[in-house]
Amino acid sequence: MPALRPITDAEFSAWLARAIPAYAADKIASGAWAQELGLERSWKEYGALLPAGKDTPGHFIHSILDESGAPVGTLWFAAEERGSARVAYVYNVEVRPEYRRRGHARRAFAALEGEVGRLGLEGIALHVFAHNTAAQALYAGLGFRPTNFNLYKPLGSAGA
Repeated sequence: MPALRPITDAEFSAWLARAIPAYAADKIASGAWAQELGLERSWKEYGALLPAGKDTPGHFIHSILDESGAPVGTLWFAAEERGSARVAYVYNVEVRPEYRRRGHARRAFAALEGEVGRLGLEGIALHVFAHNTAAQALYAGLGFRPTNFNLYKPLGSAGA
């Protein structure tokens, strides 16, 4: 049974309703965005990246399927120039909470490697939030290596 298939319209709507608030929460948790503006900024970023929704050229949004073919999550990537290479840049991978820790993300990334080859891309790149240690462990186990770090030191009353 394939691990990925193109997302349906209904799945896309449900995913977007989860993904936008989740991205805002991650940006707020990372200290990048203020709480009061997070959701609005997240809607704007998703709108700018996906102006034609799931049919935005160069973007590929797939449902992650379990062994029986039931959707358990979503993987979104785009074919992009990163440095001197054309790569699959993973914008979002989500396995719904009730399906986590069952190998679905690993199967999805294995299937993604096949898609990358089919599209003639040279690799896979992604961003992971520093507070998401579970995702960092997954990606390290899949052979990803860090390419840069952003660091922050709060000062004054915010750092107390």
